[in-house]
Amino acid sequence: MALPLSSTDQLFSSSSSSSSSFLLGEGDPRRDPEMTFDPKKVLLSLGLSALAVAAAAINSLVITAILVTRKLRSPANYLICSLALTDLLVAVLVMPVSIVYISEERWALGGLLCHLWLGVDVTCCTCSIMHLAAIALDRYRAITDAVAYSQRRTTRHALRTICAVWLLSVLVSLPPLVWRRQGDGDGEEGEGHGVTQCLIEHDHVAFTVYSTFGAFYVPLLLILVLYYRIYRAAQTLQNRRSSRLSQHTVSSVVLPGEGSGTGWERDGTLSPPTLSPTERSFSELSTECDRTRMAGTGTGTGTRTGAPPLRPHRTTPAARERRAALTLGLILGAFVVCWLPFFLKEVIVNSCPSCATSAAVADALTWLGYLNSLVNPLIYTIFNQDFKKAFKKLLAFHCRQYS
Repeated sequence: MALPLSSTDQLFSSSSSSSSSFLLGEGDPRRDPEMTFDPKKVLLSLGLSALAVAAAAINSLVITAILVTRKLRSPANYLICSLALTDLLVAVLVMPVSIVYISEERWALGGLLCHLWLGVDVTCCTCSIMHLAAIALDRYRAITDAVAYSQRRTTRHALRTICAVWLLSVLVSLPPLVWRRQGDGDGEEGEGHGVTQCLIEHDHVAFTVYSTFGAFYVPLLLILVLYYRIYRAAQTLQNRRSSRLSQHTVSSVVLPGEGSGTGWERDGTLSPPTLSPTERSFSELSTECDRTRMAGTGTGTGTRTGAPPLRPHRTTPAARERRAALTLGLILGAFVVCWLPFFLKEVIVNSCPSCATSAAVADALTWLGYLNSLVNPLIYTIFNQDFKKAFKKLLAFHCRQYS
């Protein structure tokens, strides 16, 4: 992802200008542009290409599963579909060009493609992060305002949310792209080679602050707050159910024979009629906006006391709470690990005039952020049984077509 960064050229030149630049993190423009065969470079290109292909394939699978599977066509899953589409654009339009840039060690695709790539890179990566915040907000509202939000959680509402996410991403990405230094800031002219580097320079650090906070730090703060509240809601719900279980146990001892019709099931869990709207919404809360039971006990098919259970191997509420905590941890962990190092580097290099990063470090941090486009579809669907079944059907159909 390309974001404003203080130009490293200033560290090696006599110029005292305090400009900042959009450093792409791919390649050092001061390297020798002449190409030589390097086995390490070939292996690196193949490895990065494999990541790009995997990201494109997995996100395409998620999009196809939602489009062709009726059960997955829900307003909550439309956010997942839009996130997968954004990550697919990163894998198809951004990653391959970055691989060429790294392997060539200079920009060899011309000035026009440089402008287009910068725009797609910044906008799509920002939009992917914005989607994560929108999904967190959707989940939070589904828990805390279950009754009212369930009525507003329609397809039209999901489409409006997606449009708002894209619009906000453009507003965050556009100013640094438009108000950039014209001339050699768009690419440095090399003798006989045309544009040899693709970066954007600015005369004001304010563009860096605007982009980094708008694209990452503000969404990160929002995601942390929302998922913390979701986790606290899970803990509160678990404690409430434990208290009700204790009351039911005492009641069954003091008043034997009155267990029928109390809303309790044989396995000691609450049946859906006993749950409050908030508890039911949390029971049916999606794992990243689809229906994965996190703390619920059923969908109305559970049995009352004295009747044989319809599902003998049911997951206990405590186990569901642990799975919910694991899911939240994976979501936050993947997002922070992939993007925090890149944006920390942006802030450090801008705030420290004598600080600089090598081309290898810049490449690694940039691709660590790109890797989030591969991780997102895995985390947001791996715990959902409906997605798993849809994936198996799609892959089985594909295998039959070529067998």
